[in-house]
Formats: sequence, C-alpha cells, structure tokens
Amino acid sequence: MTTLLTIIHVLVSFFLIIIVLLQHGKGADIGATFGGSSQSLMGTEGAVPLMNKITTLAAIVFMGTSITLAYMSAHQSTGTVMKNVEVKQVEVPAADKTPVTIPLPGADSATKNTAPAAEEKAK
Repeated sequence: MTTLLTIIHVLVSFFLIIIVLLQHGKGADIGATFGGSSQSLMGTEGAVPLMNKITTLAAIVFMGTSITLAYMSAHQSTGTVMKNVEVKQVEVPAADKTPVTIPLPGADSATKNTAPAAEEKAK
C-alpha cells in the first residue's frame, strides 16, 4: 500500500510541476487585452477555468497522498534501524584510587595541601 501511494505521489508531483509551468502568469493577460485575443484558441479567458480545476485537483491529490504517507510512516514504524548493530563492551582499566588534593589559591604554606601521589612519585 505504501509503495502504491508513493508511486502516485511522485507521479502527481511531476504532473503538478508540469501543469503549473504550462499556465500563463497574471501578467500575460494584459497582452490579450491589447489585440492579442484574436490569435488565442479559446479566447482570453477560455482555458483558465479548466487549467485552474486541473491544478486544484492535482494539488488536492498531492496533499492527500502527503498526509497519508506521513500518517502511515509515523504509525507503522515498529522496528529500529539499530537492531543489527552489535554492542561491544570495552573494559576500562581501574583508575588510581589515591586521593589527590589541590592547593587552594592564596593558602599559606602551613595549611597548604599537597598531593600524596605526587609525593610518592617524587621519592
């Protein structure tokens, strides 16, 4: 069902692009007012209602397939893309459990704390 709706959606979108590009702009009507109407096939306003109806119908179908595809994709997703990914556990070596004290700025030498790990490494 989703494949059929996707195909219809793509075809309607291409049709909608083509039908919009075939329509005359709003500025094209002014040329027909000053004498160009005798060369047009259906007169100055003949093809406009038909093209408007076709464009409106294509737009309604396009919006309907868009909403339907969005609803179906939101409510039919039961799986995950991560189900085939293997999780590897990496062992991290144990950290040194020696407490490290950092001297505070402005502390005098009598209350100055030093790091025991640094003292042991210095010996």
